[in-house]
Amino acid sequence: MIDRRAFIKSGSLAGIGYSVFNNLKRSPKSIDVVPDIEIYATNWGYNGSIDSFCKSASEANYKGIEVWTPRNEKDSRDLIESVTKYNLKLGLLVGNWGDSYNEHISNFKASIHTALTFKPSFINCHSGKDFFDKNQNDTFIDYTHNQSKTSGIPIYHETHRGRMLYNLPDTQYYLEKHKELELTLDISHWTCVHESLLEDQKEALELALNRTAHIHSRIGFQEAPQIPQFDDPKYKAAASAHFAWWDRVVDLKASKGEKLTMTTEFGPPPYMWTYPYKDQPLADVWDVNVKMKEFWENRYL
Repeated sequence: MIDRRAFIKSGSLAGIGYSVFNNLKRSPKSIDVVPDIEIYATNWGYNGSIDSFCKSASEANYKGIEVWTPRNEKDSRDLIESVTKYNLKLGLLVGNWGDSYNEHISNFKASIHTALTFKPSFINCHSGKDFFDKNQNDTFIDYTHNQSKTSGIPIYHETHRGRMLYNLPDTQYYLEKHKELELTLDISHWTCVHESLLEDQKEALELALNRTAHIHSRIGFQEAPQIPQFDDPKYKAAASAHFAWWDRVVDLKASKGEKLTMTTEFGPPPYMWTYPYKDQPLADVWDVNVKMKEFWENRYL
């Protein structure tokens, strides 16, 4: 991982005051209840061992970690040892891949089976494909519903480009058809896909917010899934929109007395913008995610 102290001293983070975030107003609360929120760390962009990552997450006071399901015995053993050592909860990611629908669904089912053996707090799915027909994508939802019901482990489906929930209209279709479907809301993808802040899809958006169980708190805008700088007033509208959507989910979960999990998920390059002609990112992704965690804590907890 980047040496954060050296990086800051070099001036690459100097002057990033996050003033846009600090000045964002809280949406009016629908209920005066302290929400139950658990914040998870991602190892996306973390260049170190799983033990080092878990140590960093623990020291930053994360409740847990969200990582991809290991594919071999050594990585599985190291993961279990590390989360146990640092007393962290575990969220697992699964996906599907292959050259045909049959390969995709087969690999998906195998990944779900492996993830369940870890008995994680939740499983988050990059599921289906944007070019599969709806009947094919239905099978991913049906399978996870049955597995979740049998195991008692929540299984969510992420709003992600390239996957079956890549846009809001299709997501509305699946939510209306599958009453058990719950979302991992990474709404930064939709701002990019629809090239808007979703002002003209309020009904579908409200349905999605009502069915959100887990959040990836990255901020996108109309032209990309991640804003490049966090003190740039050009992106205040996008930041305000994201926090308003998150405000709504937090209040909905609190009103139901349900727990909400969230993973701070600003990503490394190419999600994180870099200086022209250099590989140097505009900011250190770990520091940005920890700052997002602190904003959530100050805003909601």
